[in-house]
Amino acid sequence: RSSQRPGTKGPVHLRLILVSGKTQDFTFSPNDSATDIAKHVFENWPAGWEEERVSSPSILRLIFQGRFLHGNVTLGALKLPPGRTTVMHLVARETLPEPNSHGQRNREKTTESNCCLLL
Repeated sequence: RSSQRPGTKGPVHLRLILVSGKTQDFTFSPNDSATDIAKHVFENWPAGWEEERVSSPSILRLIFQGRFLHGNVTLGALKLPPGRTTVMHLVARETLPEPNSHGQRNREKTTESNCCLLL
């Protein structure tokens, strides 16, 4: 059976949630990658998100089902349900976490944790 179903070519609706709890809906193509999404959001930063504005799109990271999406992953590859709005978290991180790197090179401006994900 072919993995190319007619419904997968349509637009992908994403609801992005910030650590602060603010949300915004966006529409993307299945061919858009995590890097494309970060760039689009950075260039079209929602008016209500001014306090969370970042200096560069390169530090914006998407989290889907508890996992960081690497830059070249496309929405189509995630096999999202067509026609439904998919929720993802948007966080600012300079680097993706690596195993055993917890607590090292902590360059946070504040002592409190900026993100908690309970899986």
